[in-house]
Amino acid sequence: MTQARYLGGSLLLAMPGMGDPRFDHAVIAMCVHDANGALGIGIGTIHPAVTLHGLLADTGIDPGAAPDAPIHLGGPVEQQRGFVLHSADWTGPGTLPVSDQWQLSASLEVLRAIAAGRGSARWLVALGYAGWGAGQLEGEMRQHGWHVATGRATILFDTAPPARWEAAWRAEGIDPSQLAAATGRA
Repeated sequence: MTQARYLGGSLLLAMPGMGDPRFDHAVIAMCVHDANGALGIGIGTIHPAVTLHGLLADTGIDPGAAPDAPIHLGGPVEQQRGFVLHSADWTGPGTLPVSDQWQLSASLEVLRAIAAGRGSARWLVALGYAGWGAGQLEGEMRQHGWHVATGRATILFDTAPPARWEAAWRAEGIDPSQLAAATGRA
C-alpha cells in the first residue's frame, strides 16, 4: 500500500448520510491500515454502562490513582475487548506505535500502569473496534462514507467526545453544517 493511502494516525470522519446508523457522526482514530485491511478505535461515543473503575474491577485491578473516566464505544467488533489509545510517554508489551501523537495498547499491563499512576499522561479507553477487510474501507470511501482528517492529539485527548466530530471537521477548515448527505452524479 502506498504511503498516500496509509491512514494510520489519521482521524476517519463519518460523512452525513453514510447509511450505517452505527457510525452516525463517528470519529475513528485509525491505528492500522495496510493491504490486509484496517483497524480503528471509535472516540466519539461514550459507553452508557461502563466506566474505567468498573472495567478495572471486572479485570481484578485496583483503581488506585486512576480517575473514574468514561469508556468509549470503540466500534461494533469485539465489544468485550479493551483498547487504550495513549500518548507515547508509556510503552508496554504489544504497544503499537501509530503516530507521533498516539499509540495503541490492548494488554492488561497498560490498565495496571494507569491505575498505578505510572501510565501515559494522556489516554482514553475503549471497548470494541472498527475493522475493515482488505479493500473494504477504500470502497466505503469511494461511496461517500468517510472523510480522512489529520490526526490531532488535541481532538483525541482534549476535546469532549460528543464534540469531536464537529471539532475535527472545523480543524480541517470545513463547516460541518455545510456538508451534504449525498454526492452528485454527472
